Amino acid sequence: MSIRFRLILLSFFQFFVWGAWLTTLGSYGFGFKSWTGAEFGAVFSTLGLGSLVMPALVGIIADRWLNAEKLYAILHILYGITMFILPFIDVPNTFFWVLLAGMCFYMPTISLSNAISYRILKDNNYDVIKVFPPIRVWGTIGFIAAMWITNLVSDPKSPLEAGRQLGESIASVTGHAINANQFYIAGLFAVMLGLYAFTLPACPPKNENRGSKSFIDLLGLNAFRLFANYKMATFFIFSMFLGAALQLTNMYGDTYLKDFEKIPEYADSFVVRYSTMIISISQISETLFILAIPFFLKRFGIKKVMLISMFAWVLRFALFSYGNPEEFFWMIILSNIVYGMAFDFFNISGSLFVESSTDAKIRSSAQGLFMMMTNGFGAIMGSIVSGWMIDKYYTLPSGMKDWHGIWLVFAIYALIVAILFAIAFKHKEETVAAVVSGH
Repeated sequence: MSIRFRLILLSFFQFFVWGAWLTTLGSYGFGFKSWTGAEFGAVFSTLGLGSLVMPALVGIIADRWLNAEKLYAILHILYGITMFILPFIDVPNTFFWVLLAGMCFYMPTISLSNAISYRILKDNNYDVIKVFPPIRVWGTIGFIAAMWITNLVSDPKSPLEAGRQLGESIASVTGHAINANQFYIAGLFAVMLGLYAFTLPACPPKNENRGSKSFIDLLGLNAFRLFANYKMATFFIFSMFLGAALQLTNMYGDTYLKDFEKIPEYADSFVVRYSTMIISISQISETLFILAIPFFLKRFGIKKVMLISMFAWVLRFALFSYGNPEEFFWMIILSNIVYGMAFDFFNISGSLFVESSTDAKIRSSAQGLFMMMTNGFGAIMGSIVSGWMIDKYYTLPSGMKDWHGIWLVFAIYALIVAILFAIAFKHKEETVAAVVSGH
């Protein structure tokens, strides 16, 4: 089995075990469990809390003490166990703590999977900039596959008999509603991925600094020194703001489409029945934009690519604000297409930027730091503030949500972030070669 294929499998299941529930958790919480916006915001903030310290901590462990692939395997097995526990929980507060444990195990594996892939590719003399994006695109395909499977096994009106029977079988065996199948699917494949990871090529710690007497070096906290560099500090701060934007679309995208069923003329529309599949167009779009990243980096440089991402977020939210399942259905579709550019052009390009701008001894830690800012502080900010805002200003007396106003506010937020980034991020436009050299 080739190195590329083995890393493709790693990438595919890395995001499969997340995509099984991430976009449908809102429908599960708001619809099946009847959570309030504040309760859902708190539950969803576990992604941010799990990313606040754990990715950086795990990166430090991988840089200094334990093989990265073994650490990765252990974390996925523990994550899988928490997924199996979630369907048994009815109380939001308890659900919060169990999911938080799961996120403390899972979220570090996103940056760790990048670090493992980079390490293995470099050890085998591959050009990371050229080879990694086509491998990473399979992670998006895995996310899509999980979304489709979850939608099919959770929809009692599924046109695919096999999908309907599978969902009913899981529900009958587990004794839980079909809505909980998303967690069983995630848990099963997470454990399988953990076992597979033990077979990957060894990625031992570099350990170059064992003789250092510096307390910071001893603990492996070198990556935090990057904040002393204006360019890197600015990059990490805006990573936090973009992380909040990503959290908003993950939290409310599927719920927004499902809520059209509360409007009589849209109640049985294609959008309502197959909301998860429609949202998956976002991930399908990712597959195309991931492959385009090397071209855009070479043609425009890192700053312009990240600016394109930010303005794409503005368009993403604005199109959702004015879309509907009939005459403006095209806006919903276009919004999902634009998402691929919004997500990839910052997250994937940002990861490559961190990889090429940091010393080899701290790269796992630096990737963890990037994850901490985007899926940590950014996700917490997006979850808590949006949950409070929706409850206070955009929930009507009838209980329905003013989705037009919600998405419009999100669009304005993304626009402000883009303008500030254009002003604050001081960086010359560079070619891929210059970025790789770290100059």
